[in-house]
Amino acid sequence: MGLQVVGAGLGRTGTLSLKQALEQLLDGPCYHMMEVFGKRDAIDTWQRAAEGESPDWNTFLDGYVATVDWPAAAFWDELAEANPDAVVLLSTRDADGWWRSASNTIFAVRLGDGEPGSDLDAHRVMAETLFRNTFTASWQEEGAAKAAFLAHNDRVRAAVPAERLVEYHPGDGWGPLCDALGVPEPAEPYPHVNTTEDFRLMAGLDEPG
Repeated sequence: MGLQVVGAGLGRTGTLSLKQALEQLLDGPCYHMMEVFGKRDAIDTWQRAAEGESPDWNTFLDGYVATVDWPAAAFWDELAEANPDAVVLLSTRDADGWWRSASNTIFAVRLGDGEPGSDLDAHRVMAETLFRNTFTASWQEEGAAKAAFLAHNDRVRAAVPAERLVEYHPGDGWGPLCDALGVPEPAEPYPHVNTTEDFRLMAGLDEPG
């Protein structure tokens, strides 16, 4: 069937909550950065893509019904072209709030400090290559990162026809997703996971207390 949703929104825009929501609505797996951890073949594929050698996307993502978050969001246009019937989902938030979240989470760690050649080190190299080549080389600088974030969102809005694009903000709940996908709203609350506090505890940046 291929992808039903192509996530164009960058990390720290509620993407892990969206992953859980889409998996419930579409009854299938959603690809998120969490899918990459510890999977060397996937890490190597994303490394090559970040260097300009994209895979056959539908073969690589076979079995997934949706994508959200980095690294897939960096290739949203290729994924949308490969899946012309998929909804393009732009999850976003205000640039200041995004920077506060990103700088306190994904940009606050070196994405793993494993031994050279280890899976952990390969993941770090892949992510930093991805940020540098598809986002901005100055991804750890506030002004440059916020400008790149806004420019990314503007490119998506300019390229995707209005009838195909769903712009989604944290807090929007089930409604926009269910309307776009033509499915009923679940009775249970929309998921809310991976807050800044959750991430910092998971990554060891803060102590439990």
